[in-house]
Amino acid sequence: MNMYYSLLVSRLAKQIREKRITRGHTQAQLAELAGLTRQKVIAVEKGVLSVSMVAYARVLGALDCELDVVPAAMPTLEQLGELF
Repeated sequence: MNMYYSLLVSRLAKQIREKRITRGHTQAQLAELAGLTRQKVIAVEKGVLSVSMVAYARVLGALDCELDVVPAAMPTLEQLGELF
């Protein structure tokens, strides 16, 4: 079970990083917009499991995004490899 939610957090972190880059923000700029430290934004983008949902919500809000709950897709071989 641990592996499964690790993958979900990893996917979310990747999407957040891609959205930040697409919007043209640095990590420091996103941190300021979200009211977080740059270190916290780095942790969000790395998918650190101890980061609170509040931090994810603040980052998503700063990016004018929201979380959408959809059925999980099967992991790719690459994603599985990243977990080990």
